[in-house]
Amino acid sequence: MEYLTESADRTPGHILCCECGVPISPNPANICVACLRSKVDISQGIPKQVSISFCKQCQRYFQPPGMWIQCALESRELLALCLKKIKAPLSKVRLVDASFVWTEPHSKRLKVKLTIQKEVMNGAILQQVFVVDYVVQPQMCGDCHRVEAKDFWKAVVQVRQKTLHKKTFYYLEQLILKYGMHQNTLRIKEIHDGLDFYYSSKQHAQKMVEFLQCTVPCRYKASQRLISQDIRSNTYNYKSTFSLEIVPICKDNVVCLSPKLAQSLGNMNQICVCIRVTSAIHLIDPNTIQVADIDGNTFWSHPFNSLCHPKQLEEFIVMECSIVQDLKRSAGAGMISKKHTLGEVWVQKTSEMNTDKQYFCRTHLGHLLNPGDLVLGFDLANCNLNDEHVNKMNPDRVPDVVLIKKSYDRTKRQRRRNWKLKELARDRENMDTDDERQYQDFLEDLEEDEAIRKNVNIYRDSAIPVESDTDDEGAPRISLAEMLEDLHISQDATGEEGESMMT
Repeated sequence: MEYLTESADRTPGHILCCECGVPISPNPANICVACLRSKVDISQGIPKQVSISFCKQCQRYFQPPGMWIQCALESRELLALCLKKIKAPLSKVRLVDASFVWTEPHSKRLKVKLTIQKEVMNGAILQQVFVVDYVVQPQMCGDCHRVEAKDFWKAVVQVRQKTLHKKTFYYLEQLILKYGMHQNTLRIKEIHDGLDFYYSSKQHAQKMVEFLQCTVPCRYKASQRLISQDIRSNTYNYKSTFSLEIVPICKDNVVCLSPKLAQSLGNMNQICVCIRVTSAIHLIDPNTIQVADIDGNTFWSHPFNSLCHPKQLEEFIVMECSIVQDLKRSAGAGMISKKHTLGEVWVQKTSEMNTDKQYFCRTHLGHLLNPGDLVLGFDLANCNLNDEHVNKMNPDRVPDVVLIKKSYDRTKRQRRRNWKLKELARDRENMDTDDERQYQDFLEDLEEDEAIRKNVNIYRDSAIPVESDTDDEGAPRISLAEMLEDLHISQDATGEEGESMMT
């Protein structure tokens, strides 16, 4: 007897839709999808147009009940913020997917495509896709309101330096710009001997103080003043002040160290030249080209002052110059500079060319000077030095002249300078007419000192044509490889005017 085997493949049966009569697969509602959607709208109750607040000043979005957050366009954070705006209606359905639909960045519109599911008649699950349109409305946040008021602040950092020259402040300004430490400031005010940074929170001021302690040798004191209090909720409102003092030493200053400090630095001579001020004071002994670094703690433990201010610099002409080949070093001597060469020179003041009075001195500029060159220096022999350490020194140990730097034609250097620096936007009060000369001194220091130049963003000035790296006089210049191209946000990738973002 033979058995007939039936085929294992069976096709499911079809039924007719009870509304339109179209053959469909069986489902709990026995209605086709088109008829089911015409009868039931699962997106009902979900708003299709929602407003969202955006602060143009700080580029932040408002998140209820009282928080402002920063989100990039089409980011996960912004998508979460948009979904929270319709959180209550979405709780009645099942959210399957959510994504952004691209819009123009300046259109003030955000579109989010949602995919939702919901159980309808007799357990049937219906899925629907729709778009929610978010209208970006401008609204100023509370922080920006207080910034615009100009008088509101909760913390201030007062930076002071008791010197006649602002080289350290110009260097500090470039460091602040490079690392963006000025972004949280409400206002920057420039006064005669320093800068004031105003902040809306104490944490931002503390961050600024920590940055300054890492970049320049300084010390600070903190204080606070009670403005108001609420005894019921035990809350207090304080205004904090951080008074920060930078060491009163600038580049190219001549200083006299205490005997104890000079001995601890490797038996240096007490008369030294400050060649650089960064996170420490860098000194060089012009008699032996021995170098030493003094940090802030060491300076405040053994303080010393500048013997001469920059206005006392005099111009000398080099009559003779010879390199010292065999340098005798004493026991316990410190490190010798590799960038300088010890030289013995005879110089004469350019104001005394009608006389035969010349000065002999040792200098750390032996690699730069030749007979006939002009050099700037301090005449200690004819200067009234009012310093406790100098008064106790043996007069034979005090040099007649201390040479600081080689002199070049400033007008020609300014004309050929094809680079520029950015500046902090600040309020200026009681400005001196000498500031322009001091700023030009700082620019020349950048050209001459590569170590300082590494920490500064230098931008190419397109208005001045590019020339060779050295001019006829051999004055140091900054190479094109060390310059950055100045970026203008007002231009797009095609070189044409670009559109503003969310304004």
